[in-house]
Amino acid sequence: MTTPTPPVARPVRLLIVDDDPLVRAGLTLMLGGAEAIDIVGEGADGSEVVELVDRLHPDVVLMDIRMPVMDGLTATEAVRRRPNAPEVVVLTTFHADEQVLRAIRAGAAGFVLKDTPPAQIMDSVLRVAAGDPVLSPAVTRRLMVRAAGGAPDDRAGRTDRARQRFAGLADREQAVALAVGGGASNAEIAGALYLSVATVKTHVSRILAKLGLNNRVQIALLIHDAGLLDEDSADGGGIR
Repeated sequence: MTTPTPPVARPVRLLIVDDDPLVRAGLTLMLGGAEAIDIVGEGADGSEVVELVDRLHPDVVLMDIRMPVMDGLTATEAVRRRPNAPEVVVLTTFHADEQVLRAIRAGAAGFVLKDTPPAQIMDSVLRVAAGDPVLSPAVTRRLMVRAAGGAPDDRAGRTDRARQRFAGLADREQAVALAVGGGASNAEIAGALYLSVATVKTHVSRILAKLGLNNRVQIALLIHDAGLLDEDSADGGGIR
């Protein structure tokens, strides 16, 4: 059963960045007619993104990965370091785990293939604007496996560092972080921990600030890096 798209109080301000003018035109045509989205600008290369973000103040950037001067992953890293940074949805024609993982670690909150139906692209933009990362559970499980790869020494070091960071959280924050890592929504976490949804959101915000992370997907990566989920959670969980 599909979860309804979260309502938005005003149109989401969207910046489209792609080096192909036909792709930009197509996305503008597909998304521009939606009342929930206001396309505030377009960019043709990642090197333009920071200036466009500073000038246009988008809520979300729909960002191509492959561009000639500055690729979308480098641009995502630059944008997410800005104060009051917009969310980023990475847009690409291919499905490469390494690229997706780098995008997430850079702070992207969503990943969409260019052949995704227009309604789903719009839904992804709206969800990211509402604070919900856009990755299917299947993609998330593959990424966690990829994130857990590498030489044994690298894995051990990554696990130790992740556990040290996790240990710096308060007890309730640790419980919320573990639930996020298992793919639970705010409402599910609230029910499980007997908290209000607003309180869960506050805990998530504090976790992000304490750990220096950008979004819930990065919390999940840290939890998986730390090896803190049991096998059932790891097999069945996902970012929603």
